[in-house]
Amino acid sequence: ATYNKHTKVAVKTMKPGSMSVDAFLEEANLMKTLQHDKLVKLHAVVTREEPIYIITEFMEKGSLLDFLKSEDGHKQPLPKLIDFSAQIAEGMAFIEKRNYIHRDLRAANILVSAMLACKIADFGLARVIEDNEYTAREGAKFPIKWTAPEAIYYGSFTIKSDVWSFGILLTEIITYGRIPYPGMSSAEVIRALEHGYRMPRTENCPEELYDVMTRCWKTKPEDRPTFEYMQSILEDFFTATESQYQQQ
Repeated sequence: ATYNKHTKVAVKTMKPGSMSVDAFLEEANLMKTLQHDKLVKLHAVVTREEPIYIITEFMEKGSLLDFLKSEDGHKQPLPKLIDFSAQIAEGMAFIEKRNYIHRDLRAANILVSAMLACKIADFGLARVIEDNEYTAREGAKFPIKWTAPEAIYYGSFTIKSDVWSFGILLTEIITYGRIPYPGMSSAEVIRALEHGYRMPRTENCPEELYDVMTRCWKTKPEDRPTFEYMQSILEDFFTATESQYQQQ
């Protein structure tokens, strides 16, 4: 679709029954207050009649998950994958600083531009944290394989549960879109995590990146790093890997 005759945009509609009008408008207002280069930009909300439309910036390459699985995605070298990770950490560091949480951080909810900029999308589940913690409403569905144990067991979502999800997202990036915990059901994952299981490092995953993942998966939320810290680590790692690649 086009907006103002020349801006290419994405249009999201609210399907009746999928979310209450109030919740939908809350999402829109949230997106308006959260403006950052690494977050998908909200242009407008059309509420005259149902369905309601949310008009956001258009991201040519679609979701990061689809991009990673594509032929073009498979051509991306390690430094680019680290760059994607650093960009997402930057966007999440902004959300962290603003005291928000995302609650559904995974490659399917990151969008990619023609210039391979990554932007965080779908604040459908994001909520302002008032007391630092957001307890899931009964019956709220969330993707188990990306969800921190304390959020699965107690419905306790914080920026630290987003950090756990970011660790899972890093596995999606380094494997070009593989489903986390391959071959395991959600129930098996929950049981394994209880016994201290964590996804092993894949062959092409640098030790430094795996170290970031395992820090994200610390059992105690307070032991997990901040997004601000991970942004600086990943940006430095990107610079280092890029210069290594150029020397080869």
